[in-house]
Amino acid sequence: MPINGIAAGHTLRHVAALVTEADGRTVERDLVPFAAGPIVAIGAVLVALLMAFAGRYGYHRDELYFLAAGRHLAWGYPDQPPFVPLVARLLGPAHSVAVLRIPAALAAAGITVVGGLSARELGAGRAAQILTAATLAVGAVVVGSGHTLSTATFGFLVWALLVWLVLRILRTGEERLWLVVGVVAGIGLLDTDLVLFLMAGIVVGALVSGPRRMLRSPFLWIGGGIAALMWSPYLIWQASHGWPQLAVSRSIAAGHSGSSTPRWLVVPEQFVFLSPWLAAIWVAGLIRLFRDRALRWARAIGVAYVFLAVVFVATGGKAYYLAGMYPVLVAAGAEPALRWLRQGRKAVRRTLLVAALVLSAVESVVITLPVTPVSNLHNTSVEYDVGETVGWPAYVSEIAAAYRRIPTPARGTVAILGSNYGESGAVDRFGGSLGLPHAYGVHMGYWYWGPPPAAATSVLAIGFDQAQVARFCAHPVLVARLDNHVGLKNDEQGAPLWSCTALRGVWEDLWPHLKVIG
Repeated sequence: MPINGIAAGHTLRHVAALVTEADGRTVERDLVPFAAGPIVAIGAVLVALLMAFAGRYGYHRDELYFLAAGRHLAWGYPDQPPFVPLVARLLGPAHSVAVLRIPAALAAAGITVVGGLSARELGAGRAAQILTAATLAVGAVVVGSGHTLSTATFGFLVWALLVWLVLRILRTGEERLWLVVGVVAGIGLLDTDLVLFLMAGIVVGALVSGPRRMLRSPFLWIGGGIAALMWSPYLIWQASHGWPQLAVSRSIAAGHSGSSTPRWLVVPEQFVFLSPWLAAIWVAGLIRLFRDRALRWARAIGVAYVFLAVVFVATGGKAYYLAGMYPVLVAAGAEPALRWLRQGRKAVRRTLLVAALVLSAVESVVITLPVTPVSNLHNTSVEYDVGETVGWPAYVSEIAAAYRRIPTPARGTVAILGSNYGESGAVDRFGGSLGLPHAYGVHMGYWYWGPPPAAATSVLAIGFDQAQVARFCAHPVLVARLDNHVGLKNDEQGAPLWSCTALRGVWEDLWPHLKVIG
């Protein structure tokens, strides 16, 4: 019989790890030793898998933007804090795309390790810790985020770390750990604003279900002050530029991002983001956080998840914003999953669990990693982000061909202008070796980096539709349509390339009206 939600077979020493004092205060108890060897091995296998595919296809459009932002280091950008551009600056153009993605692969492995640690905090034995790490390692959202450099890559890891630290504080009463939480949250806020939502969710969880005493801890507020201080340079940048991040959020809510999610799909997509075959584990974990009396001390985490789901649906957030909660939910559900295995027809149930892990791994690799030969992509259903890693060198070659057709004396007056940061970033990454000048752009950070010089009286404009290009060009001439030469329909396939030799005014007057946020 299970004892307080823990499978029989655990020693009383380990059961005691989850006992709560009469006054609601939790104290340090012995836990099952961390299954470091197997869990680190799982993480290492995940890193090896991700690095094996890291160099295939090419840069994602966001990575091209990060490389450009890294050349314009600042405390903020209209759509993000400075952390990822700094990473891109350190690992950027002097290295290969595979090198750029090493931190992402390590972060994905880190998620599996922190998931195992969270399971341990919840009183899980070695088998449940290992199951937690394995479930996360085969999840599509973890594998996919580990393939490309992005804010989400590190955001997931920061969320997992913060929740693990909060679990430890709630279980042990080690209030000084709030200072560590503050530092981790501060770093996370320099990666993504979403960390603020997580911390708000935890506070709401404590208010709703307790322990409310944690909100009286001076260390919590000092930790919050540390996080705010670390975040403040970015906030100052946003304030001094009119808070463009709010415009980005409104654009996402309106569905203008390639990965935007309709509000009604935010919750249903949670059942497939990790794995449809393993969703029962994290669902069981969420239920356990609310129903298991032995985990009453951690109920605030369950409330936080529900709060965040409501907030992201109400604000039109993306479905993957909740993915940072998977590690703790899987950690809470691992023990119930193992109990299920022990209840009759054990061989059949073990086979089903193994099959679910294998199917999840195969599905995640096929959907999120570049396994299909590029030449066959046009015959397959390609996940959006995978498609955005194909064709950039080919597109830039075609832009360079159009540029070379301009008489040499006139090239000095030509500016290359992208309609989105992927196009501008691709020119900046690949165009130098083809004789192209630095690119300008009207999208996100590129607009903030300024217009072409006054001497640039002609333009090669990439990706604008006819109405858009007419805003700054009197007589645009279509000179080409971009072709990736593999027949893949991604966002840039067929994009128009315009030649403009008659601007409607000087750049100083035109530029304020060309900004694109979202």
